[in-house]
Amino acid sequence: MDASRWPCASAHGEHASVLTVAVIPNAKRSERAGLHDGALRVRLAAPAIEGRANEALIAWLADELGVPRRCVVLRHGATSRRKRLELALPLAQLLRWLDAG
Repeated sequence: MDASRWPCASAHGEHASVLTVAVIPNAKRSERAGLHDGALRVRLAAPAIEGRANEALIAWLADELGVPRRCVVLRHGATSRRKRLELALPLAQLLRWLDAG
């Protein structure tokens, strides 16, 4: 696993990591769409109103990573398309998921 391949991911202590995403709301389905400007581009099947896209992002990431929703916390960018999330899982596990996609 090469962390330099994924500038969107970084360690936050031994048991946590940070993921930077660039969100595209109102997509047909929720999915990863590559990298964009150092962030993981994610298409979301949710509108960007009343926090629905944020909730959809958290639920989608938790499901994709196989962790409870409480393990995915939006730390920055609640009203922006660019968001930073803290994940309660080691960086190695996040990198495995990124490499698998």
